[in-house]
Amino acid sequence: MAASELYTKYARVWIPDPEEVWKSAELLKDYKPGDKVLQLRLEEGKDLEYCLDPKTKELPPLRNPDILVGENDLTALSYLHEPAVLHNLKVRFIDSKLIYTYCGIVLVAINPYEQLPIYGEDIINAYSGQNMGDMDPHIFAVAEEAYKQMARDERNQSIIVSGESGAGKTVSAKYAMRYFATVSGSASEANVEEKVLASNPIMESIGNAKTTRNDNSSRFGKYIEIGFDKRYRIIGANMRTYLLEKSRVVFQAEEERNYHIFYQLCASAALPEFKTLRLGNANYFHYTKQGGSPVIDGVDDAKEMVNTRQACTLLGISDSYQMGIFRILAGILHLGNVEFVSRDSDSCTVPPKHEPLIIFCDLMGVEYEEMAHWLCHRKLATATETYIKPISKLHAINARDALAKHIYANLFNWIVDHVNKALHATVKQHSFIGVLDIYGFETFEINSFEQFCINYANEKLQQQFNMHVFKLEQEEYMKEQIPWTLIDFYDNQPCINLIEAKMGVLDLLDEECKMPKGSDDSWAQKLYNTHLNKCTLFEKPRLSNKAFIIKHFADKVEYQCEGFLEKNKDTVYEEQIKVLKSSKFKLLPELFQDEEKVLSPTSATPSGRVPLSRTAVKPAKARPGQASKEHKKTVGHQFRNSLHLLMETLNATTPHYVRCIKPNDFKFPFTFDEKRAVQQLRACGVLETIRISAAGFPSRWTYQEFFSRYRVLMKQRDVLGDRKQTCKNVLEKLIQDKDKYQFGKTKIFFRAGQVAYLEKIRADKLRAACIRIQKTIRGWLMRKKYMRMRKAAITIQRHVRGYQARCYAKFLRRTRAAITIQKFQRMYVVRKRYQRMRATTIALQALLRGYMVRNKYQMMLREHKTVIIQKHVRGWLARLHYRRILKAIVYLQCCYRRMMAKRELKKLKIEARSVERYKKLHIGLENKIMQLQRKIDEQNKEYKSLLEKMSNLEITYSTETEKLRNDVERLRMSEEEAKNATNRVISLQEEIAKLRKELHQTQSEKKTIEEWADKYKHDTEQLVSELKEQNTLLKTEKEELNRRIHDQAREITESMERKLVEETKQLELDLNDERLRYQNLLNEFSRLEERYDDLKDEMNLMVSIPKPGHKRTDSTHSSNESEYTFSSEITEAEDLPVRMEQEPSEKKAPLDMSLFLKLQKRVTELEQEKQSLQDELDRKEEQALRAKAKEEERPPMRGAELEYESLKRQELESENKKLKNELNELQKALTETRAPEVTAPGAPAYRVLLDQLTSVSEELEVRKEEVLILRSQLVSQKEAIQPKEDKNTMTDATLLLEDVQKMKDKGEIAQAYIGLKETNRLLESQLQSQKKSHENELESLRGEIQSLKEENNRQQQLLAQNLQLPPEARIEASLQHEITRLTNENLDLMEQLEKQDKTVRKLKKQLKVFAKKIGELEVGQMENISPGQIIDEPIRPVNIPRKEKDFQGMLEYKREDEQKLVKNLILELKPRGVAVNLIPGLPAYILFMCVRHADYLNDDQKVRSLLTSTINGIKKVLKKRGDDFETVSFWLSNTCRFLHCLKQYSGEEGFMKHNTPRQNEHCLTNFDLAEYRQVLSDLAIQIYQQLVRVLENILQPMIVSGMLEHETIQGVSGVKPTGLRKRTSSIADEGTYTLDSIIRQLNSFHSVMCQHGMDPELIKQVVKQMFYIIGAVTLNNLLLRKDMCSWSKGMQIRYNVSQLEEWLRDKNLMNSGAKETLEPLIQAAQLLQVKKKTDEDAEAICSMCNALTTAQIVKVLNLYTPVNEFEERVLVSFIRTIQVRLRDRKDSPQLLMDAKHIFPVTFPFNPSSLALETIQIPASLGLGFISRV
Repeated sequence: MAASELYTKYARVWIPDPEEVWKSAELLKDYKPGDKVLQLRLEEGKDLEYCLDPKTKELPPLRNPDILVGENDLTALSYLHEPAVLHNLKVRFIDSKLIYTYCGIVLVAINPYEQLPIYGEDIINAYSGQNMGDMDPHIFAVAEEAYKQMARDERNQSIIVSGESGAGKTVSAKYAMRYFATVSGSASEANVEEKVLASNPIMESIGNAKTTRNDNSSRFGKYIEIGFDKRYRIIGANMRTYLLEKSRVVFQAEEERNYHIFYQLCASAALPEFKTLRLGNANYFHYTKQGGSPVIDGVDDAKEMVNTRQACTLLGISDSYQMGIFRILAGILHLGNVEFVSRDSDSCTVPPKHEPLIIFCDLMGVEYEEMAHWLCHRKLATATETYIKPISKLHAINARDALAKHIYANLFNWIVDHVNKALHATVKQHSFIGVLDIYGFETFEINSFEQFCINYANEKLQQQFNMHVFKLEQEEYMKEQIPWTLIDFYDNQPCINLIEAKMGVLDLLDEECKMPKGSDDSWAQKLYNTHLNKCTLFEKPRLSNKAFIIKHFADKVEYQCEGFLEKNKDTVYEEQIKVLKSSKFKLLPELFQDEEKVLSPTSATPSGRVPLSRTAVKPAKARPGQASKEHKKTVGHQFRNSLHLLMETLNATTPHYVRCIKPNDFKFPFTFDEKRAVQQLRACGVLETIRISAAGFPSRWTYQEFFSRYRVLMKQRDVLGDRKQTCKNVLEKLIQDKDKYQFGKTKIFFRAGQVAYLEKIRADKLRAACIRIQKTIRGWLMRKKYMRMRKAAITIQRHVRGYQARCYAKFLRRTRAAITIQKFQRMYVVRKRYQRMRATTIALQALLRGYMVRNKYQMMLREHKTVIIQKHVRGWLARLHYRRILKAIVYLQCCYRRMMAKRELKKLKIEARSVERYKKLHIGLENKIMQLQRKIDEQNKEYKSLLEKMSNLEITYSTETEKLRNDVERLRMSEEEAKNATNRVISLQEEIAKLRKELHQTQSEKKTIEEWADKYKHDTEQLVSELKEQNTLLKTEKEELNRRIHDQAREITESMERKLVEETKQLELDLNDERLRYQNLLNEFSRLEERYDDLKDEMNLMVSIPKPGHKRTDSTHSSNESEYTFSSEITEAEDLPVRMEQEPSEKKAPLDMSLFLKLQKRVTELEQEKQSLQDELDRKEEQALRAKAKEEERPPMRGAELEYESLKRQELESENKKLKNELNELQKALTETRAPEVTAPGAPAYRVLLDQLTSVSEELEVRKEEVLILRSQLVSQKEAIQPKEDKNTMTDATLLLEDVQKMKDKGEIAQAYIGLKETNRLLESQLQSQKKSHENELESLRGEIQSLKEENNRQQQLLAQNLQLPPEARIEASLQHEITRLTNENLDLMEQLEKQDKTVRKLKKQLKVFAKKIGELEVGQMENISPGQIIDEPIRPVNIPRKEKDFQGMLEYKREDEQKLVKNLILELKPRGVAVNLIPGLPAYILFMCVRHADYLNDDQKVRSLLTSTINGIKKVLKKRGDDFETVSFWLSNTCRFLHCLKQYSGEEGFMKHNTPRQNEHCLTNFDLAEYRQVLSDLAIQIYQQLVRVLENILQPMIVSGMLEHETIQGVSGVKPTGLRKRTSSIADEGTYTLDSIIRQLNSFHSVMCQHGMDPELIKQVVKQMFYIIGAVTLNNLLLRKDMCSWSKGMQIRYNVSQLEEWLRDKNLMNSGAKETLEPLIQAAQLLQVKKKTDEDAEAICSMCNALTTAQIVKVLNLYTPVNEFEERVLVSFIRTIQVRLRDRKDSPQLLMDAKHIFPVTFPFNPSSLALETIQIPASLGLGFISRV
């Protein structure tokens, strides 16, 4: 398509304007080739005729579509030209407050003159690892690209920052270096990155100054090389400086300042250490007061001085050297105040005892007379002799200034040297990134030597830039394999040759400097003679012979020749330098010694690195009479050499460009001056980049992007499976000129303007579709409107007609009511008459019908009998006739058949002999047989049917007969009823007459009663009304009082509740903050611990011979690793004491006297408790000894008695089992059914219970009889057996045994009887105790009731008093009362709690002591029993049943196997196998069972050693495999389980609530491991934080791609024509992540944690953290990506969030708090979708986005970009409205969320129901050396 075809009506163009540079206008009619004038209308509505140039006939540039305005990359614009670039930058800067914009490979940075919150560490983290085109333009994106390319390509990089003074070059360079320092970190503990950043304050103080354009202008160029090792961590840096502006030391223009360091010194003059410098106000010194502006607004020079000194200290410049530097700087200031007095025109002198010179000499350590002499004289050396010549006052002042400049320049170089030494890398440098902060192109009214050198450097840099841009374009075309032609671009080599070639400007200047009488005028004439009219780039001004003009790439610049020679030679007198060298002040000679040793800039340093460029100065001679070679090198020559070295360095690196633009000259924030901006854009090469891009194919689209964008222009048949071919086919139809586009391998390349043409076609297509949709919708709306109007009319009609119908219905109802009344009246009269007639008629009818029915019955009976007779007679006659006819017919048949048979017989005889005959005969017989059979069947059927008919007839006959009989009976009964009815009527008539009389009497009585009742009712109603009025008054008063009381109570309650809620929230926030602070400290401690371990390992590796001695650390060291600030363990009944950590002896904390007194008091109490416990123990020991003595005095039991006891025990056990079985049967029968009839007689439970009672009663009777017999036998036996205690013979034993055998059954009876008696006594005692307890409870309840009554009375009194007070005093009094009451209750509860705690602790200690003593006593008793006693006692063998071994839930191991246990169970355990095949938390259970056994053995060393080894082992595993999610999750779960086991079995009541009795038996008995619980809790926190880091590392690459970039809902988001030239990532493309990838990863994490048995509450916290990371990273990227802020992307985000919420619901994790962490992201997505126009919309946005900060809301609104033309941009006025409404909101100014934030973790107590004794140890763990106990 031709370009002229785009100039149609309503097309917008740019026209030149003297004020705004370019103005937008709209075509009023189509342009036709040949037209000389364009009809335009400006934006303000003014019509204009624009005349085309008759020679070129060039049309004005077209304006880009609005959808492309505000693009991140200028090369993405369809029309690439100056007005489009300027407008795009202006829109981004003014409307969107975006200061960075890409222009291909260049980052354009506009100085906002305002501090922006876009440089924090959160922004650095957001850009780290991202591709350059993915995020919004930023200096950090350029730095990240350089860092990635260095790592990927292993090639050095350079970032070239250029621009005018005040454009922000230094700040941009500083931020780039800060990015490298933050992202890479340092390779050693020397904190090199901090030193690199610390060099900035030093260099700014000595090299920056205030100018009219910039308050902090760099007056020198610098190139900083930041060195990296092989792991790309900062190891050092090196700085080169260029062309320091020395003249500023002695002269400043109006409104400018000298270097900052001088003003910082003057501001700090009052400091004690600066007293010797004898400084004062800056206005006192000549060198600091010339500009007349000693103070910068908003800058505190004294504070800056502190920062400078701190930076010097950090870089290793000692205090003595710092004071030396300050002495030299102060000396320069005093030197500037030295004055001269003229003696004549050719000589001058210093005033005697001139104070400034005295101070200068004192500070410099030189002789006053020598310095005063050589300031006014100079030495001239000839071939034969030397002359000393006085100089004039003007020359003396110039010499003084030259000396000051020279001293400052050497000091500047010395400081740079020391900074480089401090930043020098100690290890080998692998690669570097250079940051070049150099002056941009400058042009002033008066341009001198400095501007010439600056512009010369910019010419070299522009040449390198052009070559690089052209090279990238060429590489892109070759990569995509498209044909390309050579692009013509501006080559500034002729200008460079003019300056630096032979006989160039610099060459002629150096030659003139060598001439004895060279001058600026003669040099100018040489320039004219050499280059004028010979070089097109060189011109001579018309009105000047002391100036020349050079056409630079940016603009023409006129240079004044005056001062060129002097500045190039940079003369300083040698004698003055000698005086300074002889100084006693050590630092001063050192400055000039370094000057002598300086290397030539063209040579290399011994290390092979590029040398530092020195400030171009003229050093003093080394020896008298010999000229130094350094003096012969002019400033121009040195600058040219250093510039060549710089270009060599840049050419050896990959450059990245940052062009800084100054938006206005007045430093107004966010103010854009188009004229100044265009000048700088032309000067910095941005427009040249645009021109090169526009000359080729500036717009580049991938095939998929093109298909997604322009799918609307395709028909269904055009869409093929191959996207590339589809795009080719469509483009061939849309654009006829094939030169306008090219197809590459992966992209389509378009010429300038073609994308706008495609956008126009697309917009037309969409507009037509919109019109059709609008047409349809408007028709639908009109139909809806018509239907609503029709419906409304029908409704009105309905209501009117309804009203009419209701009126008519009312009339009809009244008419009908009247008719009804008439009807009923008439009906009553007629019914009475009718009833009389009916009764008479019925009586007559009854008689008549009875007579007629009887006659009819007689007749029917006669007819029936007649019919029966006729039937029988007719049947007999018919049968007789039938038999006769049948007989005759049979006879005829027989005759005929006989005749036929005879004939047949003849035939048969003839055919008898043939076989066929027989066959036919058989066939015929068979058929006949079948026919006969069929006939028989039919006759049978007929017979059956006849039988059925006959039976039916009989049945009908019987039913009819029965009916007739019933009718007769009924008639008889009706006749009798009629007779009875007549009698009843007569009696009823008599009764009616009586009732009428009674009715008259009753009516009269009723009237009297009614009269009395009316009167009584009237009186009653009057009384009731009076009572009601009184009652209502009382009720209203009561309600008013109640309402007041309730209101007061509610107000008090609400205020208290509000205060309580606020205090609770504040306490929760404080708790979370404290918990977070503690866990951060713990994290930092673990990091330092890891670093310590690494350093220790490195030290061990470096030390070849180990030390002979090894000091063993205390094994309890691990329990004191972290300072106890707060416990993260949350339990219901845990009250951990605060443990004070033992501080090292080097740092002892000051003694807290209150704490010391409390501890002293506590020690006294403990000593008293100890003494009481000791007394109690002694008393128990005495009792035990007495009991032991009594046992020894008792006679030993005989064998028979032992056997008797054993037999009795066995019998009792059998009886007990039987009773248990019976009891179980009874319980089973009772629990089978729960219905109410269970206890009814006859029910199963009732029967079982009855049987049991019967058997028990029978058994009781039998036992009673046996007991009587037993008593008699026992008495007789007692008399027969005499006690012989001194003899124990065998015969006695045998007799006694026989007696016992006989009495075995009776003994059982006695034993049962005794058991029953004991049971009865026990029950009786229980009843008595219950009765007492109930009585006590009753008394206590009565006491409580009494106290409540008193409290109630007191409250009522208080209420009455309050009601008398005014409202304010009433509320205050009630609050005071409530506070007093609560305080008293709290004090009482605290006292009770303290008492209980003391009691618990006391009992625990007593229990431990007693248990230990009892164990010792038992052992002692076993030892005291002699073996003889055991052997002498004859014991008969007893049958003892074998029991299964009962395990105690402990594991035994040997001390030497501890390391093996830790190795097999922790270090070498594979989590995957354990998680899948074994029970969760198995290692934790095994470790705790081992701890239990050590506790059981009371071996504190073993417990301590095992716990310490366990903790260290877990740390080693996590250090080794800390990046594996399964490992970290597994050990987090096991650490928590181990911690819970230590709590569950600690013996503390708060942890034993959910234990079984068996588990309570397994509690630890000897040791309190609360201290180790804290250590394990800290370890769990560290593991949790490591788990979060692992999660973050896994999820981080997926989040942006899955949540933002991937289109989950296909086709919703249209692709914008971005055309971004994205850089490739340093990591290979692993495929795009989708939302499904994230959900799959979440499922994987969740399943792993569940398999490992992690606590559900802990899983919720992990999920909450994961969702916070997803939300924070997504929102941060959204806030940094303009291309993502659109309506369709908001829909995509909301859909993705809904999928994540669905995942939470599936996993039952909605109450984990994870959804709330996504609230900022949800609100940002809603903000993209809501309407953004009116004030109501602003109010809705402010109320909706409460989770977003003001900065985030404004940022989203600024970034909002329409994807289609039908969407509208957010107006600036609307954003201002939002900012005004949110002005009072107090939120963080931070833009991004902290994606690295980790929520504080808690470990709620989660007891295990698993019994320890049931745990089996699998053989796969290799723990065969431990055994279950």
